[in-house]
Amino acid sequence: MSDCIDIHTHVVPERFPAYAGKGTNVPWPSMADAGPCHKHIMISGKVYRTVADGCWSAPRRVEGMDAMRVTRQALSPMPELMSYWLPLADAKVLIRHVNDEIAAMVARSPGRFIGLGGVPLQDVDAAIAELEYLVHNLAFRGVEIASHVNGTPIGDARFEPFFAAAERLGAAVFVHALRALGAERIVGPFSEQAVLFPGEIALAAASMITGGMAARHPGLRIAFSHGGGGLAMLLPRLVHAWNVLPRAKEALAESPATYARRFFYDALVFDPAAIRFLVERYGSSQIVLGSDYPFNMGDPDPVGTLERAGLGAGVTSAITLTNALRFLGL
Repeated sequence: MSDCIDIHTHVVPERFPAYAGKGTNVPWPSMADAGPCHKHIMISGKVYRTVADGCWSAPRRVEGMDAMRVTRQALSPMPELMSYWLPLADAKVLIRHVNDEIAAMVARSPGRFIGLGGVPLQDVDAAIAELEYLVHNLAFRGVEIASHVNGTPIGDARFEPFFAAAERLGAAVFVHALRALGAERIVGPFSEQAVLFPGEIALAAASMITGGMAARHPGLRIAFSHGGGGLAMLLPRLVHAWNVLPRAKEALAESPATYARRFFYDALVFDPAAIRFLVERYGSSQIVLGSDYPFNMGDPDPVGTLERAGLGAGVTSAITLTNALRFLGL
């Protein structure tokens, strides 16, 4: 099996500690049995999601990886577990538990797993402290963050110290859509993940460009899930605006396309033609493999989808391995 790194996978711990905080009606997660090899994630007494044991079992996950022809996975929290809406003291306890569980999985199969933890980004100082713990104590390669923090886009200046710390520490940042805008506009039996995530992740990536964060932190290694969503179609419009609107040109020294082509994007777009479009838009050096394992909205055969894009051995090898090595600082 050729070496292949999947940067977009998620972990849910097999169990959570009982809530020991001082808050009331805090949406603290727990796990309940749901039949063989499955558990319900319970939040506020309701089933949030039913998940299989690949979420926490290193042996089961390795079996799945072998079937998918993936040799290494970057493990990041299920996005809902980032818990930006929790009181800070509670969020710190929950995120530390999830991070330590990821570290335990990495320790059980160090040749197969790479850690990408979570941080309580609702408080920038606490987030930086947890990022330093991830890098220095757990030897993680980086962090997963959400597309916004309680409605504030990640490109907002209040997060500048966090991105400066990630740049200084050499920590990769993987951005995932979470609690997307527009849920009230979904029509029919389709999920938020299916309908809204492409727009949500595009807003996050655009905010990093239009707010100047990418310009101010050229050494930041940041990747966007789901192929960057709609950014690939939005980018020419941003470039046109930069060319014709004086205030936009004053705000950015270089074209929005220049910054967009410094970002990384996973190839989780389910369609070979769409992968070819990502390569054309951003360059073959900026696309990495992603599967969303072990969730049902993921691609069960990400390597096969990529191979069907017909990009040639060199580009395919870059997407399955060398681009991820650069993104993860390996």
